[in-house]
Amino acid sequence: MASHAPAGLALAHRLTAAILGAYIFAWGFITLAMAGLFALGMSFHDAEHLSSILVFLVYLGAFLWAFIAKRAKNMLLVWLLLGGGGALMAACASLLQYILV
Repeated sequence: MASHAPAGLALAHRLTAAILGAYIFAWGFITLAMAGLFALGMSFHDAEHLSSILVFLVYLGAFLWAFIAKRAKNMLLVWLLLGGGGALMAACASLLQYILV
């Protein structure tokens, strides 16, 4: 029974990274896409709707990509890229919004 614990723990870690990491990445994407499209001249509601449509594909891609990592050090890279990338995109969107307003 103890031999299944590491595999179960690895699966739980991968699933958590897929759900939460992909959510953070998708959140960053949608904020940056909305700010960027608005900066390019698209109306706010059109930018909001287009970003909301595209984020489904981004979330799905990030979610599935989190399952590609097979080793523990690759899971750290997944967390850094998904969480850090989402935070970086949100920071860039905040800066862009500050410049626009």
